[in-house]
Amino acid sequence: MIFDTHAHYDDSAFDEDRDELLNSMSGYGIGTIVTIGADMKTSAAAVALTGRYSFVYGAVGVHPSETAGLSERDMEQLKEYAALPKIVAIGEIGLDYHYPDTDREVQQSWFVRQLALAREVRLPVVIHSRDAAEDTMRIMKEQRCEEIGGVVHCFSYSKELALQYVDMGFYIGVGGVVTFKNAKKLVEVVQAVPLDRIVLETDAPYLSPEPERGRRNHSGRLALVADRIAELRGVTAQELIRITEENARRLYRMKAGQKVEKSKIFQSSI
Repeated sequence: MIFDTHAHYDDSAFDEDRDELLNSMSGYGIGTIVTIGADMKTSAAAVALTGRYSFVYGAVGVHPSETAGLSERDMEQLKEYAALPKIVAIGEIGLDYHYPDTDREVQQSWFVRQLALAREVRLPVVIHSRDAAEDTMRIMKEQRCEEIGGVVHCFSYSKELALQYVDMGFYIGVGGVVTFKNAKKLVEVVQAVPLDRIVLETDAPYLSPEPERGRRNHSGRLALVADRIAELRGVTAQELIRITEENARRLYRMKAGQKVEKSKIFQSSI
């Protein structure tokens, strides 16, 4: 079944129908979803969601744009979350230089700190990198991220850089953008990267694939992404889904058919 490696089901875009939507996912062929934290609040929400749905797993971490004001106490809280059985990664973490008022030093400092956390708790990382290719790669090499492992989410750089990440043992996250008419660079990446290093993602509620572009995204739209990647790689959609599910389970170090029982610690009002 389809494995969505990156979504944000805590987002307010899902407040009116979150339960109904997630409970419908098997009808779309979705088998597993990883919901991703972007700050301390949404990391807590990711933990809560893993307790409500057997097929939802979580990642906890702080997005680079949310790093101002972080503390070591926050890192201790993330460490506690990371010990829970359905938390499978630290993320999303990284660098984002898109906005001109970005404090790059602060972002870099907390990127390094969260990489250290991932190493300590022995979890892979979910990397966010926008307009920061050089510094992201530099830091990841300096921190020996090939020893940590993970995925570069919503990959937006060149095929040459993608292959460098693959050489480091990382996976490349591909979502709705690959269906866009102006996605030439990502198409080249998908054609160049070995199939066993590509994973599917939505970044829901963002980045809906064509022909749903501009509407709220959800995991059920991943079949459109799978169809496009399968076309580009000359395989059937069914084969592409099988391969990317296996890839995602290796990425997040999950055994085939793994089920984790709910725990009281997960309960929340989200």
